[in-house]
Amino acid sequence: MVGMNQLDENARDQRLKMAAAAIRQSRRVLEKGGTNLVAEVLKGQGTFYEMEHYPEGDVFDPDTHSQYYYHAHRGIEREHGHFHLFLRAGAFEPAARPAAGFKETEPWPRGEDALMHLAGISVDDYGEPTTLFVTNRWVTGETWFDGETVARHLKYFEVDHASPNWAVNIYLTALVRLYEADIVQLLITRDQIIEKARAEHASEDVLELRTLDILAQQSIDLNQTLAEIESW
Repeated sequence: MVGMNQLDENARDQRLKMAAAAIRQSRRVLEKGGTNLVAEVLKGQGTFYEMEHYPEGDVFDPDTHSQYYYHAHRGIEREHGHFHLFLRAGAFEPAARPAAGFKETEPWPRGEDALMHLAGISVDDYGEPTTLFVTNRWVTGETWFDGETVARHLKYFEVDHASPNWAVNIYLTALVRLYEADIVQLLITRDQIIEKARAEHASEDVLELRTLDILAQQSIDLNQTLAEIESW
């Protein structure tokens, strides 16, 4: 008789294989068209300016309440820019509540405007993902949720339409599926760093400290990850 742990592992493995296949297919059609993730989100957007969101107005799926944008500002080696991935309030589980106990010297978006930042994905000049990261609240102006709550919501991220490019949307959605466990670990580290900062800066709003921006990050080798999953 197959145990529940084995069933869970099988289901996880199947999700990872499906995500890997979706990324392979997305990369194939993008490469066949001579383009990539970054080229597609910048297409038709005019001059590329640091800090601006691309494409203009962000990308939003009204059915899943998933959102993302691309921009650049950090000047980090091997990074052309990065994607920020979000869920809006319509995707939140009924029990989801903003984190309590913070000073909130800057107002958080609430109600229908609430915004949950899931992760950032850095890409190189060729549009290839290189790094996953999570940030402090002030970086994205999000509503602050504890890492466990954010982790539960990763499965809801899905952009299921063709603007600005269907392959890009499938690619980014599948990346979240592929690296979900890694993002969860980053969120755990994020919360640990914030709690340490609260102890050291008891009189300050640590979610607004400009010395705390990227709270946790992890380099990824997408080709290696895909090869490992496809070898199972």
